[in-house]
Amino acid sequence: MSAMKQTLVLDGRKVELQQGDTILDAASRANTSIPTLCHDPRLKPVGACRTCLIEVEGSRRLLPACATPATEGMVIHTKNERVDRHRRTLLGLYLTDHNQDRHYGLGGAPNQLVAMAHEVGAPTDWGQLPSKRKASTEDDNPYILFDPEQCIACARCTRYCDEVESVSAITLAGRGSETTISTNDGLSLLDTTCEMCGGCIDTCPTGAMTERKVAEMDAPPERDLKKVRSTCNFCGVGCQLDMHVDEAANEGRGQIIKITSPPVGTTTNDGNLCVKGRFAYDFVDHNERLTTPLIRDKAGVLQPATWEEALAATSLGLAGVSERHGKNSLAFVSSSRCTMEENYLVQKLARQVYGTNNVHQCAAT
Repeated sequence: MSAMKQTLVLDGRKVELQQGDTILDAASRANTSIPTLCHDPRLKPVGACRTCLIEVEGSRRLLPACATPATEGMVIHTKNERVDRHRRTLLGLYLTDHNQDRHYGLGGAPNQLVAMAHEVGAPTDWGQLPSKRKASTEDDNPYILFDPEQCIACARCTRYCDEVESVSAITLAGRGSETTISTNDGLSLLDTTCEMCGGCIDTCPTGAMTERKVAEMDAPPERDLKKVRSTCNFCGVGCQLDMHVDEAANEGRGQIIKITSPPVGTTTNDGNLCVKGRFAYDFVDHNERLTTPLIRDKAGVLQPATWEEALAATSLGLAGVSERHGKNSLAFVSSSRCTMEENYLVQKLARQVYGTNNVHQCAAT
């Protein structure tokens, strides 16, 4: 006989539990939204931001949904006067130490704190405190920029660096209101163990961690860009990425402004990208990129050609080598940037069309 499913009551609805569930896990499966700023499903819950506090009947104080185990028979209220008052007060206090007029970070990323504060009706007239957080002025790395005035010290970036990447290049430094994100001795990220994966940017809820080159561009914010899902072509893993495109740029041809990773748990790379996948997209609009096939004329000078002309010349050239020197004089090397299907076709072309087994893939060594 199978064990009976454990359940709890969430806002008047009965919800089934799974092994190891927190209250936030159970609520997410039940499509009940609980606001949170410090939570990332890839990280261990720490309950640092306190925005996800909810009421559990029988408990005298509000409990963090992200860090509280869900147990049989719990009766939970994610919305009532007590919980709503807490959220308004907490987010109002956050705004006193935050630029509440900035709806996105320097790189155009959405500011979840400001959006959440507006959603719950947090007070915006409690005044402003000057930020005491500081960033290193010596960090000249080309990819990652830290804006201390947008930071809320939720530690998602440092925990991601430690728990997911196992690099620990950044940490929380300072005390009290001076707590900030730093490296050992304030070194540039280039002088640390940082791999420049940009995971800190991806997990930051306020845009405090952002792409340096995007912040230095006069580009629209992320919310005004077209998001296009694609596959990273820098290796054969097949990580999914989202390209954010300014369709009006380049005289209407469009321009990739930034790359982000899809939401956690939705694709095989689970929201992670490497330095190339996240930052190496300038080649798309590089002025040395070929935009048309080239064929050498009799003088050996490259001349523009159509695809039909280029493919015909390639076919004749390969056939000529095979006739003069034999089939095994030909060799084919395919790229790890190609898809599995394209690499399959390369080996099929080598073996079945030209009769040679001299075929290799650059990622195989």
